[in-house]
Amino acid sequence: MRDYTKIEAWRLADDLTVAFTNCTVFSQREIYGLTSQLRRAAYSVPANIVEGASERARKITFTFFICARLAIRDSIFHSPRGTRLLVVRGADALQQQTKATFACLHGLIRAVEKEAENSAKWSQP
Repeated sequence: MRDYTKIEAWRLADDLTVAFTNCTVFSQREIYGLTSQLRRAAYSVPANIVEGASERARKITFTFFICARLAIRDSIFHSPRGTRLLVVRGADALQQQTKATFACLHGLIRAVEKEAENSAKWSQP
């Protein structure tokens, strides 16, 4: 099992979750539905990294890391700011933090892919 606390992508994702939670304000009618959905999506990023780090099989690790990257892309980048249901304080800073987290996680995924390719080359007769 890898120590997920040493994975830079996890640290960035965890910080992003806290920042996203602290920066979002929802209208009264969406306080439960949309708030819950977006905050769960933000939390799923570091949670998927932890799950992936705990797996021994690279394919499963890779799958969890991909899920984390999708959660960033689909849920946080495309938050409903234009709908007036969500107000984001410091939206530009949050978007920059999101991009940095996405890039770091993408790099982690590429490293896992290369590691898998290299080990496959060595295991072939």
